[in-house]
This record gives sequence, C-alpha cells and structure tokens, in this order.
Amino acid sequence: MSIFQFLLFIIAIIIFLLFFKQLFSGDFPKRGVDFEAKRNDNNIGNITNINRSFSTPPTKLSRVEQLTDMANRALEKNDFIEADKAISSALILDRDNIELLLKQGYILINLNRLNEAKEIYQHILELNPKEDIALVSLANIYHKLGDDKLSIEYHKKAIELDPLYAPHYFNYANTLYHMGRKNEALENYKKAYEIDPSIDEAKKMIKELS
Repeated sequence: MSIFQFLLFIIAIIIFLLFFKQLFSGDFPKRGVDFEAKRNDNNIGNITNINRSFSTPPTKLSRVEQLTDMANRALEKNDFIEADKAISSALILDRDNIELLLKQGYILINLNRLNEAKEIYQHILELNPKEDIALVSLANIYHKLGDDKLSIEYHKKAIELDPLYAPHYFNYANTLYHMGRKNEALENYKKAYEIDPSIDEAKKMIKELS
C-alpha cells in the first residue's frame, strides 16, 4: 500500500467516525419539535375555534312547518284567506295534526265559515275528547248558529276539563250575556277576573252588570 492510499484510508475512517457520531448524538432535527411554530402567525392554518370553522348548518324546515309558518305570517296581517290556503295545504300532508286543526278552525270562524269550522272541531274531539279549546270553540259556534242548548253544554264541558283557565269562564259569560241571562253572566265574568285580573274586558262587564 502506498503512502497516498494509506492517507485516503485514514481520511475515510475519520469521515465514517464523524458520521456515526452525529447520527447517534441526538442533534438531528425532530418532527414536530424543532420545526414547531413558536408564535401565532396568520399564515399558519391552525383551527383555533372548531365552531367557527365547522358550524352546524341551520335545520331545514319540513314542508308542513314551512306552510305553518306561512299561515302564521298571514295571520299576523289578518289575512285569513291566505292563512286558510297555507293551513289547508299543511293538513293535506298531516291530516290529524291537532295544532293545525285548531288553527284552521280559528281561521274558518274568522271567515264566517261556521259549519266547516264545526266539522273541524268535531274531528279534533274524535282525536282527543279532552281538547278543551275545541269544546269552547264549538260552544261559541253553536251559539252563533242559534243552538244555545248545545252551546251551554260545550261551555260546561270545557270548564270541567280546565277549571282554572279564565277564558273559558269569560266565553261562557259572553254567551250567557247574549242570551239575556245576565246574573249568570256576571258570576262567570267575576270568576274569569278572579283567576286572571289581566282580562280588562271582564272587569268592564262586571262594572256594567253590578
């Protein structure tokens, strides 16, 4: 071996020693440590608020809910014709929905379609005989149709089902008043006002009849 070859051999050994020393020293870059961002930077795409980046999409209303909302908006404007169209469409999709039926009955009364309203409330009572709002609504309809006997019967049934609901007494009092039974009317106005003093009309009628 020549001197030159010997020197090359020595240099190669030194290079290998330096390489392995660096390899096992632990000084090489580590993933996620040496190159981790050390400051907040607008250019770094971190998600700091998952609710901002992945917000829940708004719940999509069903067709029945959309039609009900249309009816409610029409009622706010006292547009009973448009309200009737919307509710009638909703009931095609959900025929036995008591909430919708109650709303339709109210709309039909305001459109003076009393016989249709009567059929609606009767259907409600077939679904739920204890629906007191349907009972008192029927009572009012029968009074308008001139059948005071049935009117009183339904008023009493409504009161029996919910004796702490002031409007039942107030509605019954109105029927009695229009029938000329003013003493009985006064008693029921007083009962309505006793349960709910916010019914100013009851207070007014008590003063008138006392």
